[in-house]
Amino acid sequence: MEATGTDEVDKLKTKFISAWNNMKYSWVLKTKTYFSRNSPVLLLGKCYHFKYEDENKLLPARSGCTIEDHVIAGNVEEFRKDFISRIWLTYREEFPQIEGSALTTDCGWGCTLRTGQMLLAQGLILHFLGRAWTWPDALNIENSDSESWTSNTVKKFTASFEASLSGEGELKTPTVSHKETIRRYSDDHEMQNEIYHRKIISWFGDSPLALFGLHQLIEYGKKSGKKAGDWYGPAVVAHILRKAVEEARHPDLQGITIYVAQDCTVYSSDVIDKQCTSMASDNTNDKAVIILIPVRLGGERTNTDYLDFVKGILSLEYCVGIIGGKPKQSYYFAGFQDDSLIYMDPHYCQSFVDVSIKDFPL
Repeated sequence: MEATGTDEVDKLKTKFISAWNNMKYSWVLKTKTYFSRNSPVLLLGKCYHFKYEDENKLLPARSGCTIEDHVIAGNVEEFRKDFISRIWLTYREEFPQIEGSALTTDCGWGCTLRTGQMLLAQGLILHFLGRAWTWPDALNIENSDSESWTSNTVKKFTASFEASLSGEGELKTPTVSHKETIRRYSDDHEMQNEIYHRKIISWFGDSPLALFGLHQLIEYGKKSGKKAGDWYGPAVVAHILRKAVEEARHPDLQGITIYVAQDCTVYSSDVIDKQCTSMASDNTNDKAVIILIPVRLGGERTNTDYLDFVKGILSLEYCVGIIGGKPKQSYYFAGFQDDSLIYMDPHYCQSFVDVSIKDFPL
C-alpha cells in the first residue's frame, strides 16, 4: 500500500510539473533579431548578402563570403525562404503517453532531443532533397494577429527572423493545404520532393511508431541510463541518434549511417567502413554517413578561441548544424553573421500533430 501511495504522489507530481512547464513554455515573446545589411549571412553553407537585391550581381571579394562556389548574392526573401525551409522541432504537449511514465509532454527536459532531431532532419533533407531545395510553400503565409500566442498556435514559425528582415514585424503562418500544394505542382520532380519532405517530417512525429520520434529516442536512451523526464546531453543524444538510424527498418533509410567520433577525432577509415557496411545497394548515391563530433567548447562558458572554427563548420555546404548551448538548454545552430550565431529554439510548447493522417499540417 505504501508503494502504491508513493506511485500516486509521483504521478501527481509529474502531472503538476508537466502542466507548469506547458504553461511556462507556451508563451512566445515577440522579440526581434537584427541583421546587418553590410555583412554576409551564412546559413548551413549558403551565403547571403542583404545589401544586393539584384541576384545577378556578384559579391565583391571583400564581402567576407569564403565559399566561392556556393555564393548566392541573394536578397532577404531568398534567405527567409531558405531558413523557413529548415525543419523546426519544438516541445510538444498532449502526445501519446511515453511508456513507463505518466508524461504526455517533453516541456522542460526534451530540448536536446529536439535539437538532435533537427540536426538529423537536416541530414535527411541533404540526402534526399539536396541543399538547393527549399519548401515551395515557405512564403505562402498570412498575418495571424488574431491568433493567441499560446501552445494552441501551432504555426509560430520563425517569428523573430521575419520581424527583423521584412520590416513589417508580423508573425506569418503557412495556410496552404497539402492537396492545394500537389495540385499546383506541374513538375513530377517537385511533387516527388514534397512527398519526401512530408515523409521526413513524419519520421519525427510524436508517436511510438515514428522512427525518430521522441518515444523511440527515449527507448534507445534507456541503455545510456536515461529515462523520460531526464535531461539529455548532446553526446548522449549523438549516440541515441546513431542507434535510431541503425535500427530504422524503412527501405529509404538502409543506406544511411551515423558515425560518432570518439575523443573528438574522426578516423577516415572508420567513416569509409561505415559507408561500406550500410545495407543499401552498390549505388553510392543511395549511401550517406552523418558524422557527429561531441566536444565541449570551453568550461563554464564558451571559449571564444573556438568561434572561427564554429563559423568554418557552419560555412560547409554539407554541414548539418551544431547542437548545444548552455547547461540544460540546447539550441540548434544553423548559421551566423559576423560573430553572432543564428539558431532555432526548441523551447516553445506547441500542440501534438498527428502525422499519421494523410494531410497533416506542416
